[in-house]
Order: sequence, then structure tokens, then C-alpha cells
Amino acid sequence: MDRPQNYRFHQGDRVLPFAPAEYDHRLSKLRAEMAGAGVQACVFTSMHNVAYYSGFLYCAFGRPYALVVTPTDSVTLSAGIDAAQPWRRSHGDNITYTDWQRNNYWRAIRGVTGVGKVIGFEADHLSVIQKALLDEFLEPKACIDVAPATMRQRMHKSDAELDLIRAGAKVADVGGYAIRDAVRVGTREIDVAMAGRDAMELEIARLFPQAEYRDTWVWFQSGINTDGAHNPVTSRKLLHGDILSLNTFPMISGYYTALERTMFVGDVDNASLRIWEANVAAHEYGMSLLKPGASCAEITHQINAFFAERDLLQYRTFGYGHSFGILSHYYGREAGLELREDIDTVLEPGMVISMEPMLTIADGRPGAGGYREHDILIIGANGSENITGYPYGPGFNVVG
Repeated sequence: MDRPQNYRFHQGDRVLPFAPAEYDHRLSKLRAEMAGAGVQACVFTSMHNVAYYSGFLYCAFGRPYALVVTPTDSVTLSAGIDAAQPWRRSHGDNITYTDWQRNNYWRAIRGVTGVGKVIGFEADHLSVIQKALLDEFLEPKACIDVAPATMRQRMHKSDAELDLIRAGAKVADVGGYAIRDAVRVGTREIDVAMAGRDAMELEIARLFPQAEYRDTWVWFQSGINTDGAHNPVTSRKLLHGDILSLNTFPMISGYYTALERTMFVGDVDNASLRIWEANVAAHEYGMSLLKPGASCAEITHQINAFFAERDLLQYRTFGYGHSFGILSHYYGREAGLELREDIDTVLEPGMVISMEPMLTIADGRPGAGGYREHDILIIGANGSENITGYPYGPGFNVVG
């Protein structure tokens, strides 16, 4: 039996998150960057860049995947276990590599790039082992890290991306209301989280009937579990007076949006109310600062001063916001657009960023718990557009 190193298996209709013209535009901008840097072929290996330039969001499960972009071609490389699904979900060509011989993945890539070329790669993603195989099989004349340039491109959203992100924010709100309705004394965190997740997945399926459905999730935290923003869901039962953290994360074709709110079960004590109201005030102040021309560091220092004046800065635990787009809790990050002291990026129209101040008071102290509000804003020519609709603050979020 002849066992090929790779082959093409193309069947079914193409179904992509965006029109072909959207991907052509992204690739044209990438190719302009490549030409300026002298890069002859890019080998993308991260989920976020493969998805951004092709539409295909891979499931690795221990196998490598790639997108190769040359001045003329755009080709996804996928494993045989996926059959034709990667082709149906890719803009451009797709090649399937086989498992019959070790490193057929790199042989397939070499068939697209050729050898002795200047190769662009993602230094923040490609492992040491895979980089050595790139050098062995592609024999590059030089390797250039293109991750920073692609991140800068992803930070500026197209109109089509903004439409999808707006839809995602509305889905996050749907999850928020479902969670609010599920909060009761004695209910487990996991049960509340499932109510929010199920509501969002049904809404995504209604809005995007041709999409693939995966990765949408909820972190719903209570009591001491609210001290960290990314604490997993548990089976802890809600108690009267508990502080809660509502966090909904709909995922639509790799695009992440979020809603995060502080809540209390039944009643909020005075010490907690003071911290909560201060964090809400910081949230509102921070949103007012999100305008074109402002730098991430400048905004961060202004919110720091706001908290310091109220003797609360020592309870801040991380940055005040971040970019949105193709990212998730296990892939992707536009680290150049985060509200931190060490980020000097200037906000520009078409960027999307959150405002999410958080204060954490240690267990056993008055007002103990984690307080966080989170809205998503689109930077425009003269200001910003808040696309989060679910209300924040004590007037709406003392529930159950």
C-alpha cells in the first residue's frame, strides 16, 4: 500500500466566520509587512494567528498545526484525524499530513515554503523542539520573529470584526441575566455557572447557525473563591450575604468577549458596600479615560491615583483592562494593548479594550472578597462606545 506523506482532502461547502474579502484584506496587510521585512514565507503555529489569517481554529490534541503564507499562497496544514473539516473552515488551500512517518508535518510545510528562504515565525509560540525541526527541514536563510507585527495588526479591528464583537458582548449579557436568575441561597456555584453557559450557547446558535460551537464558559465564584479573577468553578453552596463574582465568556469562532460583575446574595454589609462603591467609581472613571490618543500607561497611572486617594491602591491585583479579538484562556493575547504601567501603546480608533478594575480584600477582614466590574469599549474617532449592557453596582446586583 502506498502511504503518502501528505494529501489534499477537500469536501463539503466552505463555512467561515467572515467573507473571503476579509481574509484577503488581512493577508494583503500581512504580505506588505513581509515584503518590508524581507520575509519570504511565514509559518504560523499559534491558534490565534492561524485562525486570524485563515478562519480555521484548530484542536491540537498533541499534534502540530500550521498556516503557511507566501507572497502567493495561503495554506493550512492539518492532521489526518480531522479529515476535511480544516479545509471547510479555512480560507485558502489545505494540506493534510499523515502519521505514517515522523515529521511529515515539516515535510508538508517544506513543500509549500521550499528551502533556503527567509522564514517568519512566532517566537512566543514555537517550542524549542519545533524550532530545531524548522531549521532542519526548511534550512532557512534567516528566521525573523513576526509575532509582534501580527499582534499589532490584530489590535486594529475591521468593521466585520467589530460587528462580531458587538454580538458577543450581547451574548455575554444574556449569560449574565441567566446567572442572576439562578442565584439562590443553597445553590452550588457549578449549577449557576451551567445556567449561564447554556443560555449563551443557545443564543450563539441562534445568532450564528453556521458556526462551530465550543469553548464558551463561565467562572462563577462565591465567598473566598472571589479572591482571584480566574478561579475555577466549585461546588460551594451560596450563603446569605456572600459576595459573588459573575464572569461570562462567550466564544464565537475564536473571538472572545466577556462580562464581569460583583454581586451579593440577599444583602451587602456596610464594609463591603464601601469597597464595592469605590470600585464602581473607579470603573466609571476608568471608562471615561478610554479615548483615542491616551496611552495605556497614562490611563493606568490615573486610576492608580484615584485608588491611592481612597487608600485602596494596595488592594489592586492586576492591570485594568486588555484587548479583545481572537483570544481565549488557553490561546492568544494581544499583550501590547493592556492597561498596565509598562505598556505605552496609544489608543486608536478600531481598538477594542475592557475596563475592569479589581480590588481584593483578604479573608477575615471587613469587606473581604474580590470586587470586579468589566465593560468592553470600542475606541472611536472622538471617544469610545460601551458595548456592554448588563447593569453594574449595588442597585441591580444584590440578588437572590
